Amino acid sequence: MLAKQISAYLDHLEVERGAAKNTLSSYRRDLRRYEAFLSGHHIDDLGAVGEHDVTAFVIELRRGGDEFPPLAASSAARTLIAVRGLHKFAALEGFTRVDVASAVKPPTPSRRLPKSLPLDQVIAILDAATTGGPDAPRGLRDKALLELLYSTGARISEAVGLDVDDIDTDNRAVLLRGKGDKQRVVPIGRPAVDAVDAYLVRGRPALAKKATPALFLNARSGRLSRQSAWQVLHTAAERAGIATAVSPHTLRHSFATHLLDGGADVRVVQELLGHSSVTTTQIYTLVTVNTLREVWAEAHPRSR
Repeated sequence: MLAKQISAYLDHLEVERGAAKNTLSSYRRDLRRYEAFLSGHHIDDLGAVGEHDVTAFVIELRRGGDEFPPLAASSAARTLIAVRGLHKFAALEGFTRVDVASAVKPPTPSRRLPKSLPLDQVIAILDAATTGGPDAPRGLRDKALLELLYSTGARISEAVGLDVDDIDTDNRAVLLRGKGDKQRVVPIGRPAVDAVDAYLVRGRPALAKKATPALFLNARSGRLSRQSAWQVLHTAAERAGIATAVSPHTLRHSFATHLLDGGADVRVVQELLGHSSVTTTQIYTLVTVNTLREVWAEAHPRSR
């Protein structure tokens, strides 16, 4: 009975819904696994399936079984879509009295932890930001850009969008314009101030062939693009011998993680990053907790 019900649903998808060949193949594979699960629990009719059976199947998808490997949350959620479609069809066709799968929620994907670099790798990248040499206009620009990114936690779009008047080196502060044009003033560390001062005095004048308010300029005197800024970091990371993938957001993540590691309050970090909700910032606390756990596991005499 169960095999016929599943076959009827697949025929419905192919003939009446005009599902693509790849979609049918995916649904057939997912429902074959569902059929095996139900058969293993001595269920041979969708009318005998309860909501708890569907929930148990989702749990098994994540855990894996003797014949099937465990699935990631996203893959398990995709499989549940096929199962929901089957039960909805069964209810509409009268195979079952109710749709028992409609209330079953897909598994929540694990939150991806932001990538951050240890301090020594960040410093190595900053020291390697010298395109054309440490005293060349582009070298001074690149050094100032990366120092500013790490010192402020600015998004790459915020950094390349800066005008000269947005930065106050005397008071060591910068005006950043974030998402939704929300503005915030962020302090700048001494190394970043020194790098920006050096660029403004010896680097930018050589790049500014025409009048422009932009702080970071390209070789044609235009505003440095996000793509070019990314390339500056990529080149510096290669020079520094950093094997892991590094993006401008990596410096932002490192900024937040290093602040929290140093004891900064999460709400202060929220303001510095320009997050509208502290919930967004709290993902960085997961990074620091994991670091603490690793140190504890290595150092505590009774951690194992």
